[in-house]
Amino acid sequence: MTLSLDQAGRQAWQWLEAASAFSETRDSVREGVTRQCATDEHKALLAALTEWMEALGMTVRMDNAANLIGRHASAEPGARTLLIGSHQDTVPNGGKYDGMLGVILPLALVLYLRENDIGLPFHIDVVAFSDEEGTRFSSTLLGSKVLAGTFEPEMLEAADDNGVTLQAALEAFGCDPARIPQDRYRPEEVVAFLEAHIEQGPQLEHASLPVGVVDAITGIERHQLTIHGMAGHAGTVPMALRRDALVGAAEVIRLVDALCKETDDLVGVVGKIENAPNGVNVIPQTTTLSIELRSPRDEVRRRARQRLLEQADAALKSLGLAFDHSQTYEQAAVQCSAWLTATLEEAVRDSGVEPQVMFSGAGHDGLAMVDLCDIGMLFVRCREGVSHHPSEAIEPEDLTAAVEVLVHACRRLASGRPPA
Repeated sequence: MTLSLDQAGRQAWQWLEAASAFSETRDSVREGVTRQCATDEHKALLAALTEWMEALGMTVRMDNAANLIGRHASAEPGARTLLIGSHQDTVPNGGKYDGMLGVILPLALVLYLRENDIGLPFHIDVVAFSDEEGTRFSSTLLGSKVLAGTFEPEMLEAADDNGVTLQAALEAFGCDPARIPQDRYRPEEVVAFLEAHIEQGPQLEHASLPVGVVDAITGIERHQLTIHGMAGHAGTVPMALRRDALVGAAEVIRLVDALCKETDDLVGVVGKIENAPNGVNVIPQTTTLSIELRSPRDEVRRRARQRLLEQADAALKSLGLAFDHSQTYEQAAVQCSAWLTATLEEAVRDSGVEPQVMFSGAGHDGLAMVDLCDIGMLFVRCREGVSHHPSEAIEPEDLTAAVEVLVHACRRLASGRPPA
């Protein structure tokens, strides 16, 4: 008996619904899905995934970073491995699909291949990465860095809000952190890494497309700006004589917004503001801002940074304000492999959909996996582009479309056909 693509898509939907129950937040007061690394919810999810994988005839293991890996084995001797997966962890009160969709879709792919007796000349390892978001330990890309061989032992010293270190949490989870270096894959063993993920934006919905192909993952940088003014009585200091730090902050926010709107392939946000003395009748003396810039082209992002700092310096000086600046984070953009992007484009076309190539404005496990192998990424449409929120939603039929694309991609990889 054969299995249809629609049946595989429906099974993916059922698995996603079941996975969403493994959450700290399961009631009407605490909405959404909250699942962090090395917690009871993580353990319960891995137990369910293990059951589902084993029912598909996969061999299953957990590595020492709490990644779960299920293998759909090839009959070919000396076969290499196609890695497909995403992360199981969520942001607080997140949605059902960010991360988990990329774990479940390859299981639906394996189901389809198995039930239709489709053999491949490579293994498929489905990976549920333990921690991409970094919610608990601020240790972003933990799971993928381990597989890529770029894990830094210092990450084990990071502690959560209760003082539990990552090392202690992994040990309590049944892992042996000292053996993490042995869990890396070798480049010669791997075909490539593929990740399916909800778009987390509105472009596919606006284009009425179920899926899209990602050709780059954005570069990110973050800054802290502390603006220094002079506190004073809000009723007695004349407006022309004020040195109001918050007014300066408002000007910087305007500059960030204007720069990003007028620059192609650039987005940015001022996401956090701290104001002091923060009194209702006191002129603000210091205001601290976080500034984040993102672009799939590092040169665009770096030029924007320089221009923003020059504009902020001129604007704040004109207001009689000084400022301190520090860059707190930088992650270079990552380009998806051209041949793999082209393969996914053809797989989308094979599925009867016009391929749309786009960049990801969010970070993903591919940022780490690129140090191991070529990477490719498939986006799945999400309703109104909402993500990192309980109202995150997808359409069931888009799961079927995504499974079909993965099937065609595997067939193309198996045949060795170059992209058209």
